Amino acid sequence: FDPNNAQNLIEVDQSFAVKAVEHAQTYWNLLEKVHPRSLKLTKLDDEIYEHTMSTFPEFNEENHAHLVKLDEDWLKSDIGKKKWREFCQVYEKKVKDYNFGSLIRTDARKEYGETNTIFVTRIQFYAIEIARNRLGLNDGAHEIAKADAEKERLKKEKVAKKNGTS
Repeated sequence: FDPNNAQNLIEVDQSFAVKAVEHAQTYWNLLEKVHPRSLKLTKLDDEIYEHTMSTFPEFNEENHAHLVKLDEDWLKSDIGKKKWREFCQVYEKKVKDYNFGSLIRTDARKEYGETNTIFVTRIQFYAIEIARNRLGLNDGAHEIAKADAEKERLKKEKVAKKNGTS
């Protein structure tokens, strides 16, 4: 794919955005249904986790504060970009769509939302979310996702009863 010669760049951008949103929705649904500590995102979860924690020692500091709440400024800093670029390249031939855009929650304690979402590469998403899952940092999100699903189920049930279709 040559983006410089693409005919409909707006449609291409929209297609990437749609895929990123679908990926986020799928992940949130997984967090609802599967306890994060037992969730496996790739065949390489163990390798990605070990590599992440050794490459980014700051993720081990202060009760994993840098994993709980991502610092977008650090991610986009020259040092952050360099470290992540080197990290990502390791997975070029190992992880499908490793550099594809994904949405990630900046704060692991909250659900996806306009003020709690940034754009990262797929391998960055895997690295951060695998670490969050293994360290129990997504346990609260799991409970939020389950509660949201239950509210939605009750709402649909109420509408069905109101319409006499239960």
